[in-house]
Amino acid sequence: MDAMVEAFAKLGTTTVSDAMDRLGLTGQAFGIKPVDRSFKLCGRAFTVRNEPMTAGHKGESVGDYIDDIPEGGIVVIDNGGRLDATVWGDILTIMASRNKLGGTVINGVCRDSDRSLELGYPIFSRGTYMRTGKDRVRADEYNAPVSLGEVRVLPGDLLLGDGDGIVVIAKEHEEAVLKAAQEIDVAEEKIRNEIAKGGRLDEARKKFAYHTLQSRE
Repeated sequence: MDAMVEAFAKLGTTTVSDAMDRLGLTGQAFGIKPVDRSFKLCGRAFTVRNEPMTAGHKGESVGDYIDDIPEGGIVVIDNGGRLDATVWGDILTIMASRNKLGGTVINGVCRDSDRSLELGYPIFSRGTYMRTGKDRVRADEYNAPVSLGEVRVLPGDLLLGDGDGIVVIAKEHEEAVLKAAQEIDVAEEKIRNEIAKGGRLDEARKKFAYHTLQSRE
C-alpha cells in the first residue's frame, strides 16, 4: 500500500482543505459530490480526458481503458463539466468494483447510479443523468493533465473524497499538506475532548490556537 495514501485516508476533506488554505494551495473541486454521502475514496489519479465526438469517430467506446488501471487507482474523467452526456455507467461500475479500483471522479455526470449504491463503489460527479455519452463524446487522451473545473489533476496526484466533496493534492505538496493536516486534526480533536468534558468553547479554541490553524503561513 502507498504509505501516503494510507496516511491521507485517515483524514477528512475538511481537515485537508484547511491545511491547503494554510499553505496557500488550491485543490478543492467545487461542485463535485458523492452519489451517496457515505462514499469515501483515497488514491492516485488515472486520468481520462474526453472530447466531443467528431465525424469519423462514431461508435467509439469511452470506457475501454478500465482494465489498465491498477488496483486502488482513482479514475478521474474530464468531460468538460458537461451535464447532458454521461461518461460512466453500470458496466464500468461493475468492472471497477471487480478490479478493486478506489473510485471514480467525474467532471461531468454519471448514470446507472443504483449500481454504485448496490456495490458500494464510490462515484463523485456533478450529478446523475440517464442520457448516454455514446456517439456524443469520446476518450481523447489517457494519463494526461485534466481538469475538475478549477482544479488541475495530473496522473498520480492524490485524491481524497468524502461526504463533503473532493480535494486534489499535487504530488509535490503531499508531505507539507499531510504534516499541516495532521497538526490541525490533532488540535481539533483536543478541542472536541475539552468541550466534551464541559469546557467553554472560546477557552478551548484559545488554548489550542484554533483561530490560527488555517491561517496562511
